[in-house]
Amino acid sequence: MSKLGDLRRVREARPGKWKFSELLADAAVRERWEKVRKYFFMRESTYDVSNRCNIRCEGCYYYEGDKQFAPENQDPSAWRALMQAEKARGITYVVLAGAEPGLVPDLCQVCYDELPLGCIATNGVRRIPDSVGYKLHISVWGDDETSRRLRGAKDLLSRQMDNYAGDERSVFVYTYTRHNVAEARLVAEQLAKRGGKLTFNVFSSPMGYAGGLRHDAESLLAMRASMMELLEAFPEHVLFSSANAMAHSHALGLHALYECSYPRCNPSTHIGLGRSFRQYRTDLSWDRDAACCVPDTDCDDCRHYAAGSAVVTARLHRHATQPDIFRSWLDYVDTYLAVWVTGYEKGENLNQHLVAPPGEVVRP
Repeated sequence: MSKLGDLRRVREARPGKWKFSELLADAAVRERWEKVRKYFFMRESTYDVSNRCNIRCEGCYYYEGDKQFAPENQDPSAWRALMQAEKARGITYVVLAGAEPGLVPDLCQVCYDELPLGCIATNGVRRIPDSVGYKLHISVWGDDETSRRLRGAKDLLSRQMDNYAGDERSVFVYTYTRHNVAEARLVAEQLAKRGGKLTFNVFSSPMGYAGGLRHDAESLLAMRASMMELLEAFPEHVLFSSANAMAHSHALGLHALYECSYPRCNPSTHIGLGRSFRQYRTDLSWDRDAACCVPDTDCDDCRHYAAGSAVVTARLHRHATQPDIFRSWLDYVDTYLAVWVTGYEKGENLNQHLVAPPGEVVRP
């Protein structure tokens, strides 16, 4: 019997929290731990680089709240000075967002030149120059007909693939809404044929949103089944894990499950995101009370992939209790790094089955 098997027998007789050294007794687990822990230096902030967009999506969080009214600072020297100041205060990872960063490629280039680890959230309509080596997250909301209806853009998926399929920087981020679960397989098939990489997001309602995209219990269950199906069907193209599926399809949102670490929900300024994270607006101002990876999202409904990438990964202590729970956490972190870091290669998932978040049960 393996060393881990011996430990399991001992633990069955002596239940309780496992020692960390025991969790690392399995060679595959130890190898994955050593792989991901090299990136624990990453400390992020986000930056809205444009308040303009070339499409308009239903339920867009950017056009909620005050941030949309901040004037644009388009001075490259001001952005260069900001990036230098951010680096000086310990920021190591840049997330460029806003309305559409692809409209200001010169600002994207300045940010990359100063802080070259990061990503850009883009609709993919306008290609960002190859010299900007950030990871590129291309938002996909369904097939071309759904994109036309919800985003006002004709042939959007086709244009996105023409721009970015096969680009090593790119990850296509499929956002599940209540109504597009059935379209996900067709999108995955098209992307796989073009050599595209795919991950999954969950529509999270902006504050005050009253439209029909918000998930219900039935759509969460259907979405989870779809995620697991596509993960199995397209292992070379889908960057995801059962741990991601569980965390983002649970009946409880991320804040209820894990307690959000971002300043908007976290009053602490002593450690972690509460101390370091800032969400800069297009005029280079920031407001700690509103600072969040996806500002103006309804926190109770937040299952956003960007939020989970920080909130779940920050909860090592909650997951380092039992082998299955720890393996799921490692899968989640491995997925997060593959999605967010250019050049990081995702490994084979350690767990193929659903494992409940700490303190919860597997439920919709």
